Amino acid sequence: MTTDPKAREKLFDLIEDVRVAMMTTVEADGSLRARPMWTQKPDANGDLWFATRIDSAKAREIGRTHRVGLAYSEPDDQDYVSISGRAEIVRDRAAIDAHWQEGMRTWFPNGKDDPELAFVKVTPEYGEYWDAPSSKMLHVYGYAKAVVTGEPPHHPGNQEKVDL
Repeated sequence: MTTDPKAREKLFDLIEDVRVAMMTTVEADGSLRARPMWTQKPDANGDLWFATRIDSAKAREIGRTHRVGLAYSEPDDQDYVSISGRAEIVRDRAAIDAHWQEGMRTWFPNGKDDPELAFVKVTPEYGEYWDAPSSKMLHVYGYAKAVVTGEPPHHPGNQEKVDL
C-alpha cells in the first residue's frame, strides 16, 4: 500500500466526474447492503458527502457501524475505484449550507429546512484504483489473443492501493 501523494491525487481524479457511487453499509445482522448514492466532489479535507434521509436504513446502519465502502465505476474509460472509510451522519447547519444543491429538492421538498435532511460524511481511509486503456482495439486484440493462445492478455493498466 502506498502513501504517495500522486497516487492519492490520481484516485480522487478518477472519481471527480463520476456522479454515482455504490455505498455499502453493514446491517444489524452483519450482512452487507449497497445502494447508489449521488456524490459530491471531495471537500478540502478529502471527505466525501452524500445527502440522505435521517430516518433511512443507511443512517441507522452508519449509526451502529461507521464502516462503509464506496465503489465508483466509469466503464467507458475502464476506470474503477474502491474506497473504505468511516462514515458519520451530519445535520449541523454549516454542513447543510455547504453541501446543499438545489437538485436535492426532489427528495427534500422543504429544501435546506427539510427536517429529514441529513448528510453522510465519509472520511476515506483506504482506496484502490484500477485504470486501463479504454481502446476498443486493445480489447479486440486481447480477445483474439485469448482465443488463439488460451492465455489472457497482459493487462497494461494501472492498479494501486492507497493509504488515504
